[in-house]
Amino acid sequence: MAIEVDTKDCTQLGDAELAEMADLCADGPSRFEVGTLSKAAESWVLVTLAREGGRLKGFSFSTLERIGGTPSVIVGLASVKRTAKRDTVLRAIVNDQLRRAVLAFPDEDVLVGTRFATVSGYDAFRTLVDIVPRPDYLATGEERAWGRRLAKRFGIDSGRYDERTFVVRGDQGYPEVLDHEALKPEKVEVYAEFFEAIDEGRGDALIAFGWATADDLLKLA
Repeated sequence: MAIEVDTKDCTQLGDAELAEMADLCADGPSRFEVGTLSKAAESWVLVTLAREGGRLKGFSFSTLERIGGTPSVIVGLASVKRTAKRDTVLRAIVNDQLRRAVLAFPDEDVLVGTRFATVSGYDAFRTLVDIVPRPDYLATGEERAWGRRLAKRFGIDSGRYDERTFVVRGDQGYPEVLDHEALKPEKVEVYAEFFEAIDEGRGDALIAFGWATADDLLKLA
């Protein structure tokens, strides 16, 4: 059965949909409740819902905006249900966000930024280039500056963010990240080194970003 994806303004989210999202989170590590999801709906502009046979299989809050003039897709709280099709669900959500990005920012490269609690989150970046952080690569000053910009966009106090490791120190709660468990973890294990400094019990997260090129985005238009 095909995955059906719908992206709409957060203002259009109903109580029943928020309850569905909370039920999905209850089956994963985040366990976000309706109250937290309602606040996320107030903080973000868009929400993407992925369904199979009418049942919610994943969601993502995001916004399309320019940061310092740079076209950006900023992804906030997101979660994918742990099913055998979870990779397909994640890919469908990401593709819809990128499709909207090319409509908003035609003929431009677009930065995609988010937070991960585990290495599985890198699954969302499979089609991106110049990913930061990445193995065997020392981030430039401008890329570290992007980390700071994203931390600020996420409302993170500068004292909790380490620009050298891209790690956000937690506050004892599960962070509002892109929550996903890779179906084939061996495909993202190369990024595992960046999570050695992550304290899961404290709720740490990694800020990461990459670029969707104008040529690749055009294919989704």
